[in-house]
Parts: sequence; C-alpha cells; structure tokens
Amino acid sequence: MKNILVVEDSESTRSMMRTIIEDLGEEYQVFEAGTGFEALKILPTEGFSLIITDINMPDINGIELINFVKTTPQYKDIPMIIVSTERSEEDKKRGLALGAEAYITKPFSPEDFQEKIRLVLSS
Repeated sequence: MKNILVVEDSESTRSMMRTIIEDLGEEYQVFEAGTGFEALKILPTEGFSLIITDINMPDINGIELINFVKTTPQYKDIPMIIVSTERSEEDKKRGLALGAEAYITKPFSPEDFQEKIRLVLSS
C-alpha cells in the first residue's frame, strides 16, 4: 500500500487530487490535510510514501512544511511534490532546493499529475 498525504487548503482541489490518485489503482491510499498544521498532526500516524503539498496555505505554508519534513530524521526520506499556482522559476527553484522531488503548477491535467506521482514513487 502506498500512503499519500495531500496537503491543500482548497477542499475542491483536495477532492480532485484524491480522485486522480485513487484512479491510479487500489494500492494507493489518500490522506488529506487542509493546512500545514493538520499535516504535522497526521504525519506521525502513518508511514507515508509521498507527500503532495500546496505552497500558499494558512498557518504553516508548503515551504515551511517541506523544510520541516526534510530536516526531521524520521521523515526526511519521504518524497514530496509541490502543487502550486506560483509559476515563477524562483518559486520552483526554492521548492526543489529544499528537497521537493517535483513541482507541478495549477491547473494541471490528471495525466500529468499521475505521471509525476508515478515518476517520483519509482525513483
């Protein structure tokens, strides 16, 4: 089973991501967090194969979440994908420099989203 944590403050976007991930197959289980703070509470409850996070969120933003995950020994090896409306090269470079494996800009196609997930989980 591949447990995937989706951290996104938009309920409709989270729901869409869940559907796209579940369409990959039964071996994928999706957990959801509406804020970075919620994600920090959920993180210790499961062994996650992947974290997908938005950047712009209330309380703890995606960059802070990535920084926490990548500097915490028990979580540092969990791959992360950023999904954001931020399209600047600077934002992409900053997220990838912190340790995210991929950066996807919104809006995205279900096929591109699934391909990034497969790619990140296979490496």
